[in-house]
Amino acid sequence: MNPMTRGALEMTAAMTISGTVGWLVIETGQTAPTVVFWRCVFGAVAMLVACALRGLLRPGMLSARQLGIMLLGGVALVLNWTLLFAAYPLASISVATVTYHTQPFMLTALGVLLFGERLTGDKAGWLLIAFAGMVLIVTGGQTAGGTGSNYLAGIGMALGAAFFYAIAAAIAKQLKAVSPYLIVLVQMLVGSVLLAPFAGLVTLPADSGTWALLVTIGVVHTGLMSTLLYAAIQKIPTSLVGALSFIYPVVAILVDRAVFGHRLDLIQWLGTAAILAAAAGMNFGWKLLPGRRFPRNRHRSPPA
Repeated sequence: MNPMTRGALEMTAAMTISGTVGWLVIETGQTAPTVVFWRCVFGAVAMLVACALRGLLRPGMLSARQLGIMLLGGVALVLNWTLLFAAYPLASISVATVTYHTQPFMLTALGVLLFGERLTGDKAGWLLIAFAGMVLIVTGGQTAGGTGSNYLAGIGMALGAAFFYAIAAAIAKQLKAVSPYLIVLVQMLVGSVLLAPFAGLVTLPADSGTWALLVTIGVVHTGLMSTLLYAAIQKIPTSLVGALSFIYPVVAILVDRAVFGHRLDLIQWLGTAAILAAAAGMNFGWKLLPGRRFPRNRHRSPPA
């Protein structure tokens, strides 16, 4: 099998796994901080093995500055996961996942504010389209009878998750010389420490089914998914990474409908289409202004 085909299969597998995480989170019946805590614990074990196999645990692998940056990124990533998992039962897996995919626009805004990047007319246009999509999703949920304030709270949490993911991604830009496997390991350790007081460790899950779900989320949806994702990024072009990333929300929508019977109404579908189209336009550098060619994509922001 050639590297390109292998990379495409690895990326497809990673995004398919990501699209099923909401299902397992809800099935655990645990609070979001508890699920994220065990995700970090079991994920840390998986990444510790991966780092050991790659020889990344030697002394002096990290400078004090790099470690500090990684710790900050870990805090942002943990907040990202906690808010996203809390949004699932409130707004549904479908709506929360689509809303979460406003993260490229959060990252763009941070780039303008923190790194002095220029906001082009095209990026501003995609941002407006994504905002219109958000309005449609909110409106659609309310007209469908939804869950009222819970629905809006779920959307707010998903937006908060996207914001903290953008912060984690912006921080990761400062760690180009560090192995992504080592970054994930440190982030998992940070999450384990931060969430231990909120994980309900006094009353642990009593049934083996819940433990199986928590282990799966940590080992498969964190360790294996991250390994597949980073392996794929090394083999396939950025444009294909961006294209295959959209498997994630598609799988999440299909799983939400098949398992929980949640269906998006027409207005929500229009909002979903607007957000995903805007995210694609941002990822691929598509141009909204007339008379200009579509350049090759140079942006990459893998899903968390």
